[in-house]
Amino acid sequence: MLIRAVIFASLALIASCATQSDMPNVHSERVDYYQLETAKPYDEVLAELEIAIAEHNFRITGHSRVGKVIRDRGAEDFPEYDTVQFCNLTLARTVLEITPHAITYMPCNVVTYQFGGKTIVRTHLLPEHGDNPELNRFARDMNLQLKQIVDFAAEP
Repeated sequence: MLIRAVIFASLALIASCATQSDMPNVHSERVDYYQLETAKPYDEVLAELEIAIAEHNFRITGHSRVGKVIRDRGAEDFPEYDTVQFCNLTLARTVLEITPHAITYMPCNVVTYQFGGKTIVRTHLLPEHGDNPELNRFARDMNLQLKQIVDFAAEP
Protein backbone atom coordinates (compact mmCIF):
# COMPACT_ATOMS: atom_id res chain seq x y z
CA MET A 1 0.00 0.00 0.00
CA LEU A 2 2.84 2.37 0.87
CA ILE A 3 4.56 1.55 -2.43
CA ARG A 4 1.41 2.51 -4.37
CA ALA A 5 1.21 5.84 -2.57
CA VAL A 6 4.87 6.56 -3.37
CA ILE A 7 4.34 5.63 -7.04
CA PHE A 8 1.28 7.90 -7.39
CA ALA A 9 3.06 10.77 -5.65
CA SER A 10 6.09 10.27 -7.91
CA LEU A 11 3.94 10.28 -11.05
CA ALA A 12 2.31 13.55 -10.04
CA LEU A 13 5.72 15.07 -9.34
CA ILE A 14 7.14 13.89 -12.67
CA ALA A 15 4.10 15.18 -14.59
CA SER A 16 4.36 18.58 -12.92
CA CYS A 17 7.97 18.87 -14.10
CA ALA A 18 7.16 18.22 -17.77
CA THR A 19 7.67 21.20 -20.04
CA GLN A 20 5.51 22.17 -22.96
CA SER A 21 8.17 20.88 -25.36
CA ASP A 22 7.86 17.50 -23.63
CA MET A 23 4.14 17.54 -24.33
CA PRO A 24 3.66 18.63 -27.98
CA ASN A 25 -0.12 18.21 -27.85
CA VAL A 26 -0.44 20.81 -25.10
CA HIS A 27 -1.13 24.23 -26.57
CA SER A 28 -0.88 27.25 -24.35
CA GLU A 29 -0.45 30.85 -25.35
CA ARG A 30 -1.68 34.24 -24.36
CA VAL A 31 -4.65 35.42 -26.39
CA ASP A 32 -4.67 39.12 -27.18
CA TYR A 33 -7.83 41.03 -28.02
CA TYR A 34 -8.52 44.20 -29.93
CA GLN A 35 -11.50 46.18 -28.67
CA LEU A 36 -13.14 49.52 -29.30
CA GLU A 37 -16.18 51.23 -27.81
CA THR A 38 -18.64 53.37 -29.71
CA ALA A 39 -21.78 55.36 -29.03
CA LYS A 40 -23.20 54.47 -32.47
CA PRO A 41 -26.52 52.64 -32.51
CA TYR A 42 -26.06 48.91 -32.10
CA ASP A 43 -27.75 47.90 -35.36
CA GLU A 44 -25.57 50.38 -37.26
CA VAL A 45 -22.45 48.80 -35.76
CA LEU A 46 -23.62 45.35 -36.87
CA ALA A 47 -24.41 46.59 -40.38
CA GLU A 48 -21.02 48.24 -40.72
CA LEU A 49 -19.33 45.15 -39.34
CA GLU A 50 -20.87 43.11 -42.16
CA ILE A 51 -19.71 45.70 -44.72
CA ALA A 52 -16.16 45.71 -43.35
CA ILE A 53 -16.00 41.92 -43.40
CA ALA A 54 -17.09 41.85 -47.05
CA GLU A 55 -14.68 44.65 -48.00
CA HIS A 56 -11.81 42.53 -46.68
CA ASN A 57 -12.94 39.64 -48.89
CA PHE A 58 -14.24 37.47 -46.07
CA ARG A 59 -17.58 35.66 -46.04
CA ILE A 60 -19.79 35.48 -42.98
CA THR A 61 -20.09 31.86 -41.90
CA GLY A 62 -22.24 32.40 -38.82
CA HIS A 63 -24.07 35.04 -36.83
CA SER A 64 -25.34 34.29 -33.34
CA ARG A 65 -27.76 36.83 -31.92
CA VAL A 66 -27.45 35.69 -28.33
CA GLY A 67 -29.05 38.77 -26.75
CA LYS A 68 -32.06 38.65 -29.10
CA VAL A 69 -32.66 34.96 -28.43
CA ILE A 70 -32.54 35.51 -24.67
CA ARG A 71 -35.02 38.42 -25.02
CA ASP A 72 -37.26 36.23 -27.19
CA ARG A 73 -37.33 33.72 -24.34
CA GLY A 74 -38.75 36.26 -21.93
CA ALA A 75 -35.93 38.45 -20.62
CA GLU A 76 -37.33 41.64 -22.15
CA ASP A 77 -34.61 44.05 -21.03
CA PHE A 78 -31.64 41.82 -21.79
CA PRO A 79 -28.91 43.74 -23.68
CA GLU A 80 -27.57 42.99 -27.14
CA TYR A 81 -24.88 40.33 -27.58
CA ASP A 82 -23.81 39.09 -31.02
CA THR A 83 -21.00 36.99 -32.43
CA VAL A 84 -20.15 37.12 -36.12
CA GLN A 85 -17.90 34.43 -37.57
CA PHE A 86 -16.22 34.85 -40.96
CA CYS A 87 -13.61 33.21 -43.16
CA ASN A 88 -11.69 33.55 -46.41
CA LEU A 89 -10.95 30.10 -47.84
CA THR A 90 -7.81 31.25 -49.63
CA LEU A 91 -6.36 32.59 -46.38
CA ALA A 92 -7.61 29.52 -44.53
CA ARG A 93 -5.74 27.28 -46.94
CA THR A 94 -2.61 29.40 -46.61
CA VAL A 95 -2.52 29.26 -42.83
CA LEU A 96 -3.41 25.56 -42.70
CA GLU A 97 -0.55 24.82 -45.09
CA ILE A 98 1.74 26.69 -42.70
CA THR A 99 0.50 24.55 -39.82
CA PRO A 100 -2.60 22.39 -39.40
CA HIS A 101 -2.76 23.50 -35.76
CA ALA A 102 -3.93 26.94 -36.96
CA ILE A 103 -7.42 25.50 -37.28
CA THR A 104 -7.87 26.66 -33.68
CA TYR A 105 -7.96 30.26 -34.94
CA MET A 106 -10.76 29.64 -37.44
CA PRO A 107 -13.14 31.06 -38.27
CA CYS A 108 -12.36 34.66 -37.42
CA ASN A 109 -14.77 36.03 -34.87
CA VAL A 110 -15.96 39.49 -33.82
CA VAL A 111 -18.25 40.01 -30.87
CA THR A 112 -20.45 43.02 -30.26
CA TYR A 113 -22.33 43.77 -27.09
CA GLN A 114 -23.78 46.58 -25.06
CA PHE A 115 -22.15 47.64 -21.83
CA GLY A 116 -22.31 50.85 -19.85
CA GLY A 117 -24.30 52.70 -22.52
CA LYS A 118 -21.75 51.86 -25.22
CA THR A 119 -21.41 49.24 -27.91
CA ILE A 120 -18.26 47.15 -27.58
CA VAL A 121 -16.67 45.62 -30.70
CA ARG A 122 -14.02 43.02 -29.94
CA THR A 123 -11.97 40.36 -31.73
CA HIS A 124 -9.25 37.97 -30.67
CA LEU A 125 -5.94 38.35 -32.45
CA LEU A 126 -3.66 35.61 -33.71
CA PRO A 127 -0.41 35.16 -31.77
CA GLU A 128 2.49 36.88 -33.54
CA HIS A 129 5.42 35.73 -31.44
CA GLY A 130 5.51 31.95 -31.74
CA ASP A 131 8.34 29.75 -32.92
CA ASN A 132 7.11 29.64 -36.54
CA PRO A 133 8.26 32.79 -38.44
CA GLU A 134 5.94 32.10 -41.37
CA LEU A 135 2.93 31.81 -39.06
CA ASN A 136 4.03 34.99 -37.25
CA ARG A 137 4.07 36.90 -40.57
CA PHE A 138 0.65 35.55 -41.47
CA ALA A 139 -0.68 36.52 -38.02
CA ARG A 140 0.62 40.08 -38.32
CA ASP A 141 -1.11 40.51 -41.69
CA MET A 142 -4.34 38.93 -40.44
CA ASN A 143 -4.34 40.98 -37.24
CA LEU A 144 -4.04 44.16 -39.26
CA GLN A 145 -7.17 43.17 -41.20
CA LEU A 146 -9.06 42.21 -38.04
CA LYS A 147 -8.24 45.57 -36.47
CA GLN A 148 -9.37 47.40 -39.62
CA ILE A 149 -12.68 45.53 -39.54
CA VAL A 150 -13.26 46.50 -35.89
CA ASP A 151 -12.16 50.08 -36.57
CA PHE A 152 -14.64 50.44 -39.45
CA ALA A 153 -17.53 49.03 -37.43
CA ALA A 154 -16.84 51.23 -34.40
CA GLU A 155 -15.83 54.50 -36.04
CA PRO A 156 -18.28 57.36 -35.54
